[in-house]
Amino acid sequence: MESTGRSLYSAGTSGDMTRSTEEDSLVDGPLISADALHSAIRREFQTLPTHCYAALLSLLHVVFVVLSVCVAVLCVLKFGDVEMCASVLGKVTGDSVVVYGKVCLWGLVLVFTRCAQHHHGQARRRGYLQFYRQTQGLNNLPLAAHSAGNVLLLVVLAARLTPPVHSYILISILVLELLVAMPCLFYYSVKVMRFNRERAAPDVSQEEHTHNYSITSLPTETGFREGSSLEEVVEKQADLIEYLKQHNTLLSKRLLNLTAQH
Repeated sequence: MESTGRSLYSAGTSGDMTRSTEEDSLVDGPLISADALHSAIRREFQTLPTHCYAALLSLLHVVFVVLSVCVAVLCVLKFGDVEMCASVLGKVTGDSVVVYGKVCLWGLVLVFTRCAQHHHGQARRRGYLQFYRQTQGLNNLPLAAHSAGNVLLLVVLAARLTPPVHSYILISILVLELLVAMPCLFYYSVKVMRFNRERAAPDVSQEEHTHNYSITSLPTETGFREGSSLEEVVEKQADLIEYLKQHNTLLSKRLLNLTAQH
């Protein structure tokens, strides 16, 4: 019995010594400096190029409306040289040219909307949740305006109106689209340029800075606040949780890489 107790005691002592040796080796190992860790965690701000796309789309929209009005007035309403219109357009009527151009413009608006959604999704994953919510519906308004214009255009084509009335209604639809889409694109461009100019930190970092260095700061929306809808609060919490999960995963990978390097 005494020999058995001694063997167990010696085994336990050797196990404790082994664990202490391993812990000492971890403690005595090279530590990660705070500067290296901070530089690895910190992300460089990435600007959004969508305001350039919005400006280009606005320019193309203005050019299309001007050319469409010229074609409708000179070639359809026949206020210009009919022979010149026939030589330029060929066998295609002026109304058909305007409709084809309208379809191409709608395709460009669709491409712009998808591109803006992609870049805004990237900004959302980088932690800019408030900016994403502010521009979530704004970048879809031009597509909605052009889609509504397409519906009105189909109604006009199906009505088979007389050529003068048909042309005037067609021009009115194009001008109305321009008056609706241009302010939306302009306001969207201003929001994106302001976002790029401020180069702010992600929302979570801003809240941490506010809690650490500001005493009189307003409370953050971590729960249900009176006067705000429950759906909005749930959406904000879901965005924040998704960002924190991705952020923690990225930090874990970077910490492992830094530990392996040191």
